[in-house]
Amino acid sequence: MRIVVTREDLVPRFQALGHDVVLCELIRFEPLGDDVVDASAYDWLIVTSANGARELGRRGVTANRIAAIGPATAEALRAEGLPVDLVAATHTHEGLRAELPPGRWLLAAAEGARRDVLDADFLPLYRTVELEPPAPEGDLVVLMSGSAARALAATGARIPVVAIGPQTAAEARAQGLDVTAVAGRHDVEGLLETVGSL
Repeated sequence: MRIVVTREDLVPRFQALGHDVVLCELIRFEPLGDDVVDASAYDWLIVTSANGARELGRRGVTANRIAAIGPATAEALRAEGLPVDLVAATHTHEGLRAELPPGRWLLAAAEGARRDVLDADFLPLYRTVELEPPAPEGDLVVLMSGSAARALAATGARIPVVAIGPQTAAEARAQGLDVTAVAGRHDVEGLLETVGSL
């Protein structure tokens, strides 16, 4: 099967499963600052993406407790040497909100990140910039974010989508893309398992 992936680090993972893999980078990230993030006035620092975790690692952070939306974000935080005090069992904003104890929360995420569910102060860490590649060709495309779904739709490609989670799937559908499957686990391992089952 010819799989289109949108991140370079995914290429060897899908090749190891015997797939022909095409890289089509759809987005890039621009940092929005260099200062150390001081979240010490908050009970919880909320991180909802691996990119946010890497940006916190680059800038440095002071926090009482850190919550991650899911295992991929938690893994990225730990890779940056940051402690993880809570990983949502249901890897969605709603799941995270249900598990967070009351208190003051700071959401550190992408500029324009979804903020309707979490009642938190907001610190934009980075900006997502959509690229304009030619329409990729393949049997299936793996999408890791809503911004990647929007960028794919802008290329005019009509390739069936496997989404990392329900929010990415919802954005892909809103963009008119055909979502074939949503990973049962909302991380790279879940994507690999889902694609392997198709």
